[in-house]
Amino acid sequence: MAKNKLVSPFVKWVGGKRQLMDSIMEAMPKNISNYTYVEPFVGGGAVLFHIQPGNAIINDFNSELINVYRVVKENPEELVADLKKHKNESDYFYAIRQLDRGEDFEKTDKVKRASRLIYLNKTCYNGLYRVNNAGEFNSPFGRYKNPNIVNEPVLRAVSSYLNSNNVQICNTDYDDILKNLDKNSFVYLDPPYHPVSESSSFTGYVQGGWNMFDQVRLREACDDLTIRGVKFLLSNSASSFIIDQYRAYNTSIVKAIRSINSDGERRGEVNEVLIRNYE
Repeated sequence: MAKNKLVSPFVKWVGGKRQLMDSIMEAMPKNISNYTYVEPFVGGGAVLFHIQPGNAIINDFNSELINVYRVVKENPEELVADLKKHKNESDYFYAIRQLDRGEDFEKTDKVKRASRLIYLNKTCYNGLYRVNNAGEFNSPFGRYKNPNIVNEPVLRAVSSYLNSNNVQICNTDYDDILKNLDKNSFVYLDPPYHPVSESSSFTGYVQGGWNMFDQVRLREACDDLTIRGVKFLLSNSASSFIIDQYRAYNTSIVKAIRSINSDGERRGEVNEVLIRNYE
């Protein structure tokens, strides 16, 4: 089936994979379409939307993000209409940002919550989805002249893709997804990256962040996939800790350009690693 080029990420997400896509596709099994494609840390969905698999399971621990995927699938026209109401103004931005401080935020209409996340993502500083330890969105206003808040063609194309294929959308711990897979599944793992240095820790898009123990737990889950004969490809920072964790696997270092970082000096070319359990 021909791919639709309009099917592409509708939010900018930390660690987005668009500029690593060639390396990722090169590392994937050649017969990827024969598998159920599984992405337990879907984020902005760049790899999913590039492949556009007919059968897929996508997941993210971020419930607000997964709400956006579900609304794009089920209520695209209502979402587009609500996005058109937003204003690119500082006071308005902070009023919308403030909404998740209220006790009733989780009871807010799902379309309005999805619209809020996309609006904040398009207008906040550096397109950076970041929450504090209380799970509240805390990126400042970006002061962009003309942000593309309502990308109607992309939202409608993604909605059409999600509805015309067998794509299961989940919001749980990644291990709940992995433990039920069989050899007919292929898993692409893009977890929060391990910091290359202690000062560069950047895991603020998941409440609580990730630490070494989380990375070890994920590697153990990968060991379990391997024992069960399930193929996986994983991307992470090329830190010595990560390379050591996955020394039993096929690893390759790739160059990535990172444009999202709260520290401008840390943007630029960095080494990342692709790890897989197959030839």
